[in-house]
Amino acid sequence: MPEAPAPLSLTVNDAAVTLDLPQGTTLLEALRADLGLHGPKYGCGYGQCGACSVLVDGQVARACVMPASAASGRAVTTLEGLGRADSPHPVQRAFIEAEAAQCGYCLNGMILQTVALLQAVPDPDEATIRRALRHNLCRCGTHIEILKAVRLAARYMAEQTS
Repeated sequence: MPEAPAPLSLTVNDAAVTLDLPQGTTLLEALRADLGLHGPKYGCGYGQCGACSVLVDGQVARACVMPASAASGRAVTTLEGLGRADSPHPVQRAFIEAEAAQCGYCLNGMILQTVALLQAVPDPDEATIRRALRHNLCRCGTHIEILKAVRLAARYMAEQTS
């Protein structure tokens, strides 16, 4: 007999949320099915492609392998929580302007990984960018545009803070 759902309280995109989830529900399942957030994607299901990436307390986490219960009491940010269509986050703006998408499936992870990178290293060199994104897979081959977007995002973030 499955265990009864347990209440889970967390903050998602700056909003307090309480969910009743069955034991073993992943954070990705809760975000997509229960909260209707479709920024994080189901990619590989093993936490290796980065499509499901979210920020948990400002750090990148793979939502497909993270139990929802591990996010209890924590702040979760998805792609939807970064900016709005009329006012995108500087990293989102850079990815749009650099045309760093082909199919767009990897972008959720690329953008959130870039946000985390630029919070830690505001002016990363090429090797640091490549190292930070090495576990985010892009099957379409827009790597050059993605690298350009990260450099542009670093400039936008610097302008925002000055």
